[in-house]
Amino acid sequence: MRTDLIAVEPALGFLGHIARVRETLRASPPLLWSFLLFFCLLSGYYVLRPVRDAMGASSEVEAVFPAAMVAFFSRHGIPLHELILQVLATCTFVLILVAQPLYGALVSKFPRRVFLPLLFGFFIACLLGFYALFDRDIGGRGMAFFLWVTVFNVFSVSVFWSFMADVFSNIEARRYYGYIGAAGTVGAFVGPTITGTLAERVGVANLMLVSAGFLAVCTVCIVRLRRWAVQRETLVGRDNESAMGGSVLAGLKLVIREPLLRWMAVMVFLGVALGQLLYNQQNAIARESFTTAEARAEFYAGIDIAVAVLTLVVQLFVTRALLSRFGLWPALMIPMGALLLGFAVLTASPLPMMVAVVLVVTRSNEFSLLKPGRETIYTRVDRQWRYKAGAAIDTAFYRGGEVSFSWAYKALSLFGAQTVFGVGLLLAGVMTAGAWRLLREEKKLPTERGKA
Repeated sequence: MRTDLIAVEPALGFLGHIARVRETLRASPPLLWSFLLFFCLLSGYYVLRPVRDAMGASSEVEAVFPAAMVAFFSRHGIPLHELILQVLATCTFVLILVAQPLYGALVSKFPRRVFLPLLFGFFIACLLGFYALFDRDIGGRGMAFFLWVTVFNVFSVSVFWSFMADVFSNIEARRYYGYIGAAGTVGAFVGPTITGTLAERVGVANLMLVSAGFLAVCTVCIVRLRRWAVQRETLVGRDNESAMGGSVLAGLKLVIREPLLRWMAVMVFLGVALGQLLYNQQNAIARESFTTAEARAEFYAGIDIAVAVLTLVVQLFVTRALLSRFGLWPALMIPMGALLLGFAVLTASPLPMMVAVVLVVTRSNEFSLLKPGRETIYTRVDRQWRYKAGAAIDTAFYRGGEVSFSWAYKALSLFGAQTVFGVGLLLAGVMTAGAWRLLREEKKLPTERGKA
């Protein structure tokens, strides 16, 4: 009987926790709509992500790049087939630099109730355009789609968390962001499952329509959530509805001027840098260890599943408790400790399995602790910081780190894996110091009263 109890009690505890989550969702309509919004947003993205990765992993440059670009590299003797990811990362960064001022102009000239539905309407229109490109096999569609999906992911997620800071108080954010993040993690399961099930049956072009359907639901959720955003701005005495005005580069100017935003930018930049070192090293290991594309795909699918499972467990059982009881400190510093330990082990002995383990833990920490923790800060600041500076950090600094360290890895790898991870350990130390400085700046923000 005792053995039966040991087996049953954990299951009952898990079911009880799920029941509490369900009751929490029922008791808070804005949480329920936010839950649905993030689920649909990441489901729509993860329907597209396998298609994007297939474009980036292609060994045939003619299937990825426009014919004129292939001819240009060929004339100059540059081995484009060896630099597909680096070239795509560089092009993505250039596109971000162009898109960021356009986004700044959008949030400066239009009130939130207009620009949020307008932005998602634009995303849906793009997907309808890609449906036509893939349905007719238009040349150069691979690179165009890769770049667009990457930019869409950065801007849409940045806008989502900025909007959440309009809807919820700081206290509510600490209670709810773990649940909302879990909704996104479930979406990260559902999206690729749909693609894996339907890709061969309906074709890639029709997957664009599936993703557009998810984004249409997102637009409905945004409209429904506006009610609670207006209620909160009335409660705290802030105007979040009118156009923000200012220059299109106001977000970058805020980051340069404000210490708290500068340290947030440092955290994002270095986090992406460390992720790129791990990701590129893992790619090198996969190329050497697996001879077929199918074997590599199965390997990466295993990593994605491990990340999603670990992230979901932490979001459901840990994130809310840490943020509610202890505030921001553990959400930032626990991942920093894991980074330092992981890169120290890899510097001493860069075993392939350990690289995969550190990659899984790093990505899970970002999704389950670091991102929700950073986003709670935006609930206590002006919307200029949320929509303009937040977007600048999540675009320019994120993609800047990605392109910089995608190329840096190429240079460091010439000296061996231990050199790669030694530099990573140094960067992890700087990032830990940045997290400590960010915590100091966060304490200077005024405390906002909210519902417990």
